[in-house]
Amino acid sequence: MRAPTLFRVAGTLLLAAGLMAAIAGCASVREKQSFGDFYEIEAASYEREDYAREDGETPFVAAPVLNEESTLSDYLVYAALNNPGLEAAFNEWKAALERIPQVRALPDPRFTYVYYIQQVETRVGPQQQSFALMQTFPWLGKLRRRGDMAYEESEVARQRYEAAKFSLLYRVKYAYYEYYYLSRSIAVTAENMRLVSDLESVARAKYQAGTAPYSSVVKAQVELGKLEERLSTLMDMRGPAAAGLNAELGRVPDAIVARPEAIRFEPVAMSDEEIAGRLSRANPELLALGFKAAKNEAAVSLSRQNYLPDITLGAQVIQTGQALNPGLEDSGRDAVMATLSLNIPLWIGKYRAEEKEARARLRAARKQREHREKELLTELKMVLFHLRSAERRIDLYGDSLIPKAEQALSAARTAFSADRADFFDLVEAQRTLLEFHLAYERALADYAQRSAEIDMMVGVGDRGNIPARARGRIGRGG
Repeated sequence: MRAPTLFRVAGTLLLAAGLMAAIAGCASVREKQSFGDFYEIEAASYEREDYAREDGETPFVAAPVLNEESTLSDYLVYAALNNPGLEAAFNEWKAALERIPQVRALPDPRFTYVYYIQQVETRVGPQQQSFALMQTFPWLGKLRRRGDMAYEESEVARQRYEAAKFSLLYRVKYAYYEYYYLSRSIAVTAENMRLVSDLESVARAKYQAGTAPYSSVVKAQVELGKLEERLSTLMDMRGPAAAGLNAELGRVPDAIVARPEAIRFEPVAMSDEEIAGRLSRANPELLALGFKAAKNEAAVSLSRQNYLPDITLGAQVIQTGQALNPGLEDSGRDAVMATLSLNIPLWIGKYRAEEKEARARLRAARKQREHREKELLTELKMVLFHLRSAERRIDLYGDSLIPKAEQALSAARTAFSADRADFFDLVEAQRTLLEFHLAYERALADYAQRSAEIDMMVGVGDRGNIPARARGRIGRGG
């Protein structure tokens, strides 16, 4: 057999297959963008020295060391870089991305070898063995549609990762703000204990001077005992509260938690209508359902193309021995054949069922997104109600009630010192001021928690001072 003949035929067929594979497997701009986003986040999350952006800088972000000086931003970065659930969602996205080039590729070529146990005698010589190479080409557009489906599925996985990330950030913020409220409650209660202790000293002095009854001293001591019990309870709650935050961070329950920084009251800049609009556009769960519908749209298009046949091209070379008459022209000449075959889409009922299935899944995905959007908008209304309620309480206690309660306590203390007021009025004024301070701190924590919940629902990352290189891993920003 003339080997160059086989090589030329096989090379021609493989070249055609390569060209078709290159055309079918060419990644679109959006696919390249998705892969680029993935690699940058991967490089930021895991130390990859082989990756660099256009500016030459590797975006790797090391997890911060948490200590007593750590801030909320440190906790968010630490959680995003160490949470195993988030890393699992990230790898699901990676797996979905790697599916795209697989479905865009042509089927593997098929090589066939035949040895003639009984050689077939021909005029030019006996046929001894044959070699065949075949390549199947799906109908034009099928590979592209399959790639589109895989891309949309990868975007579903990406949005699930985004949803897991924003959910994690919200849980960390919620636990952090609860710990903040507990810390402020301890500080406010301790301050009120100091005030009541001073009042008890005043009452004791007036009792010794004969200008106040002993009941005033007892009342002060009772009030001081209540505050001591409350403070002891709050102190005992620090362990469980810190454990809750450490659980979201993936740390041991008794790990050190920093003293929370003061909450900066930052009113949400968007109106309720703007927030609802952003939720509809940017909520990761809704985006995932949208990409799921887009995948099913591509499946509908692919199901229509299944009515069209796939083409298989092949080449076969039959090795022929020398003829009995060595002087015969073309003696021992190998036979070279080209083959073309088509599969016949005969079972129309099957393909109709596939198309109906794809259309039903498309309608289901669209309705699922519509239903979930309505649910989220309903949930958002309740969150916004609590947000606005907390905002009103912040204004009420911070601008009105606390200043008035402080004035009332000062007036009651002056009146009591001048024997113009009962000690019970003084204690009641002090108790009122304590409750107002705690209510104010609770309103601040509630507002911060509801604001964080809105961030999660509309797909916004941290509003604080996250390092620029960490934002790709932490969130898109507000």
